Amino acid sequence: MSRFAKTNGRFTVPATNRDQWELTVPKVLFSPASPYSTKVRMAALYAGVPIESVQVDSNAEPTELISANPLGKIPTLILDDGKAIFDSRVITQYLNRMSGNKIFPRNAEKRLEAEQLESIADGLCDVLLAHVYERRFHPEEKIHQPWLDRQWGKAIRVLDHLNAAPPRLSKKIHGGHIALAAALAYASLRFEGKWEKGRSKLKRWQKRFEELHPELAALLPK
Repeated sequence: MSRFAKTNGRFTVPATNRDQWELTVPKVLFSPASPYSTKVRMAALYAGVPIESVQVDSNAEPTELISANPLGKIPTLILDDGKAIFDSRVITQYLNRMSGNKIFPRNAEKRLEAEQLESIADGLCDVLLAHVYERRFHPEEKIHQPWLDRQWGKAIRVLDHLNAAPPRLSKKIHGGHIALAAALAYASLRFEGKWEKGRSKLKRWQKRFEELHPELAALLPK
């Protein structure tokens, strides 16, 4: 159970014993380039759930990460009682419950749409990361080009699908919007100049998200 007070739908640290409370804020183990980490940190900020962001190098398999998550993957959320929550979609659902449905709609149909958008955005991240890791962790002579082509083909299909009908965007957003913003920022970080051509609607969507939510955009990988 969370130990935070709720005021106007936002979680805050009680004024009394504030020093004590600040010691028990849940922390998320993250990497600034990870789109999944970005999604979780933006979701927490948007929902008003206080967390401490602790940067880790998952490749180094630090004890703090491995002991909390045997998969050694980020993001991992560690609660004030030591309980760990992972992966990113489980974390966003947890944050949604703790914030009183600030991240996903209550309406069943709209919630499904939001969760589906989060899923396809995460899937885009999956194939982009597979592409990046193939080059990062293999010497040039062992890079499997057909594998790269297959992953890029999946990314192109997702991008074209989203560009054909970008999700509606306003000041009120949900977890799907947040996941898509994180995914597009990662695409821009690793594949700038390669994914944007012919997808002006999606580029405008990305720019509009950052204009409407500059506080969230500040967490995006640059």
